[in-house]
Amino acid sequence: MWPQSGYTNSINPLDALLRNNVCATPDGARGQGKRPKMTDDDLKHAFAHPSARSEATAEAPCDRISVRDHILTVEIGAFQAERGTTQRIRFDVVVEVQPLSDEIDDDVDRILSYDRVTEAIEAALSEERLNLLETLAERVAERILLAPQAQRVFVRIEKLDRGPGNLGVEIVRSKSCVFDANLRGLEETPHPIVLFLANNVIDEGHLEAWLSAAEDNTRPVIICVGMPEAGAPQVAAHRMVQRRIDLLAIEQNAWIFASHDPRCVVVGTKTELDWGMRHDQISLWAPSKIVLDAVDGPPTDMVDISALVEWFAQEMQAAQLVFVGATPTGNLPIARQAQADLALL
Repeated sequence: MWPQSGYTNSINPLDALLRNNVCATPDGARGQGKRPKMTDDDLKHAFAHPSARSEATAEAPCDRISVRDHILTVEIGAFQAERGTTQRIRFDVVVEVQPLSDEIDDDVDRILSYDRVTEAIEAALSEERLNLLETLAERVAERILLAPQAQRVFVRIEKLDRGPGNLGVEIVRSKSCVFDANLRGLEETPHPIVLFLANNVIDEGHLEAWLSAAEDNTRPVIICVGMPEAGAPQVAAHRMVQRRIDLLAIEQNAWIFASHDPRCVVVGTKTELDWGMRHDQISLWAPSKIVLDAVDGPPTDMVDISALVEWFAQEMQAAQLVFVGATPTGNLPIARQAQADLALL
C-alpha cells in the first residue's frame, strides 16, 4: 500500500501513471469504472525517469528532448508554513517531438529548443504564486504543447526541502488530450479600465451613475475600493499579520459596495477577473489572493491605497486608471483623478 503522507499535494506516481494514461484511449473516453491491471513493468515505469516512461509508452519510435535536474528556488505551497519563504523544486521534463521531414541543416531554428522548456517553466512560475505542484505541472505542459513540434510531454516536479524524501507529482499530456484552449496568451488579453471609488461615492449618491458609465464603456471595468470608514484593526510588531488584516478590511468594504447594486460582482482571482472582462461583468476586486500570491507583489508594509491600486492596474495591463475620491501617486502615466459627481470614463 502507498504510505500515507502528511502532505495533501503528494500523489502516488503509479496513480498518476494510470490516471493520466486514460486520456490516450482511442475514443477519448475517461474511465470505464476499472483501472488497468498493474504489472511489474507498470511499477518499474511509475518510478522511472520520464524518459524511460516515454520510451515504454510510445506507440512508435520518436525523437525526444529533455531537461533534467532543473532546480529552482521559489515560493510555492498550500500550507501556511510555505508562505513567505522559498524552497527548492526540481523539474524533469521530456518532450516527444515530431521528426523533421527533411534535413535539419544544423539549424537551431528548425528544432524545438531546450529554451522552450525552461521558458515554459519560468512563465508558469512568474504568472502568479501557486499552491499546488499539480497546477504548475499542468501549466508547464500546456505551454510546451503550444510548440508545433511537441507531441507529448512528461513533466515531473519534486519538492526537495519539505520532508525526509522528495515529494512530487508527474503528469503526461499530449496534443490528443483536451487542455485549456483559453490559456493566457492564446487570445488577446483585455485591457480594462480600473476605477477606484472612495466611500464618499456611496455617501453622496453617485454610485449608480459611475456603474452606468462603466456599463456604457466599450472597455471592461474593474472597480477597486479602499478601507471602510472604521479602518482595520491594528496589531503591533506583526507586519505580515497586519497586511492580511488590511487586505481583508478592503474586501469587507468591497462586499459593502456590492450590496448597493446587483451589477457589482466581488471577485478575487485572475481567472474570475478574466472571465468577467470577457463577459461584460462589472467586477469589484477583492485583493487578498492576488496580492498574497503575486511573485513581485507590493511591499508588505504598503499602506497607501493609491499605490496598491496602481500596482493592480499594472498587473491587469489596464488601459486607464481613474481615481474618484483619491489622488494618484504620480508614478503611473495612465492614472488620472475625476470628480465624484462627474461620472465619465
